[in-house]
Amino acid sequence: MDDEAMDDGEDLSPEDLEQLTQGLEQIRATVGSEAESGMTDKDIKDALYHYYFDIQQSLNWLLEEQARKHAAQERRAAREREKAQKLAMQKKAAEVNARLSSGPTRKKGAGSSDKAAGTPISKPAPDTQQQLDISALNLDTPEGTETPPDEPPPKITIAREKVLEEARKALEGTGDKKGVSLVVIGHVDAGKSTLMGRLLYELGRLDEKKRIANERASSKIGKSSFSWAWEFDGTTEERERGITMDVALQAMETPHRHITILDAPGHKDFIPNMISGASQADCALLVVDAATGEFEAGFDRGGQTREHLLLVRSLGVGQVIVAVNKLDQVKWEQDRYEEICSLLRPFLIHSGFQPSKTTFVPVGAMAGINLAHRDNPEATPLKAWYGGPTLVDLLDKLEPPTRDIIAPLRFPISNVFKGRSSGTAVSGRVCSGLVQVGERLRILPGDESAIVRSIEAEEDSLQWAAAGSNVTLYLTAVDPVHLNIGSVLCPLTDIIPLATSFTARIIVFDIQVPITAGASVELFHHSRDVPASISRLLATLDRASGAIIKKNPRVLTKSASAEVQISLRGSTYSSTSSRVQPIPLEPFGTNKEMGRILIRRGGETVAAGIVLEVTENANTN
Repeated sequence: MDDEAMDDGEDLSPEDLEQLTQGLEQIRATVGSEAESGMTDKDIKDALYHYYFDIQQSLNWLLEEQARKHAAQERRAAREREKAQKLAMQKKAAEVNARLSSGPTRKKGAGSSDKAAGTPISKPAPDTQQQLDISALNLDTPEGTETPPDEPPPKITIAREKVLEEARKALEGTGDKKGVSLVVIGHVDAGKSTLMGRLLYELGRLDEKKRIANERASSKIGKSSFSWAWEFDGTTEERERGITMDVALQAMETPHRHITILDAPGHKDFIPNMISGASQADCALLVVDAATGEFEAGFDRGGQTREHLLLVRSLGVGQVIVAVNKLDQVKWEQDRYEEICSLLRPFLIHSGFQPSKTTFVPVGAMAGINLAHRDNPEATPLKAWYGGPTLVDLLDKLEPPTRDIIAPLRFPISNVFKGRSSGTAVSGRVCSGLVQVGERLRILPGDESAIVRSIEAEEDSLQWAAAGSNVTLYLTAVDPVHLNIGSVLCPLTDIIPLATSFTARIIVFDIQVPITAGASVELFHHSRDVPASISRLLATLDRASGAIIKKNPRVLTKSASAEVQISLRGSTYSSTSSRVQPIPLEPFGTNKEMGRILIRRGGETVAAGIVLEVTENANTN
């Protein structure tokens, strides 16, 4: 923005000048005078001009900027205080050293064992020396002061039997909407974030003011076509690059479902993030680009349409809705829609999806066509040949899978961050069991534990959460250094095994280079990925019956089903002493959610499978 033009108002129309004056008056009435608020008229005018005279947006930015300046001042003051304290500590330490080096003496008196008066004292007694060190470094507690007591940890207030009863009622959905989590997948630029942003708007979850703000801001940086996607792509880097990089989480309501949306990245560079999101989902929404050549790019070998479907099915997702997007770019041709459906159906069946759990729907994300309705005039060409359900109709029929609330709690951590007030927060999905406020949980790997201070789901405070819930746990009585992405929270009395080696049954995907014994791979388990090797090829199996075809095969080729032994390896090749870090997992027969694995090599997914047995258990009681 040209400051001189802003000051003189040369570039503003009379209407804009009037809006600027009114906005200045309203904001000034809210924040007070310049002396009280520290905001100059120029600051306010610049904000109004930047936000197209939106008073609320401008005020929010001004208040945030003021808070940032105040925080910066506080940080500078804290650094100055720390510097002064450090200098004082160094000065005191120097004084102590000077006294010690000067050789203090003691007078000879009755009963003295010294041979001569003035004999130097060799060294102060250990406790005296320690006291001097503490005094010099200001480590002692000043007299008359008391250490403030820690906030008492919360206690469990609801009996477990009562929680189980409430959880069963919630899962049955009597009187309430059933909850289901949905991962949005597909090739890069298929329109996943745009589709979901527009869908939230159609359902009233995105207000008009925010929509306009996203539209103006995206136009300002030359990316107006991404304005709907900005509801999910919230980071500066995502908005500048125009791609989703991390999993974004939102929620929406349909008449019979409460849906947690996990918008996954489509670019192949961010497959680990996509796996993390898919591992927290019950169902999938596959978005494909109907434009000529674009669908083929995603569906051909190496495209993310194909790989994403294999990944979500391998992670236990059994229901998928295919949204054929951007049909407006091919003039809503029915033939193109049916061509895409005919190519996807056999691949979905081959990947393990049942035809009854797979549905297709034509949509136009940018114009909102067939998302929640087909009332807009742009939908006329589609209505000429399509009279089926809308996307919302299909989402409303998704069935949540069976939840295992009786099993021990398993909570893989997908993110760690600082809580809003104090303490540390972790987010993820409750894979099995229940978690309550006040419960003490073990953190694995490691020997630490933490107490659940509070539980949140979509900013609602809860007393408990059951299997299938995507929640944030605020923890206390733990050092954040012990909390890592991929760690698992579990009860103290029923901890999850830690494994460095295990046997698994895998299915090999469409690979060009066969898998041999000793092959180095990357192992994915929920939000954790670790280096590993396929140490032994135990047997190839018949995919239908599971019967052994051949023991100790030399190689595994594409489409093979096999039983293998997998061993974790150190994170570096150069150091033979690099210690192997165990990971928490369980056999598939014990816990399905914790018994699924993915195997990648060279930037592509080569196999997926289930854990049969933990052969090297690293747990310590």
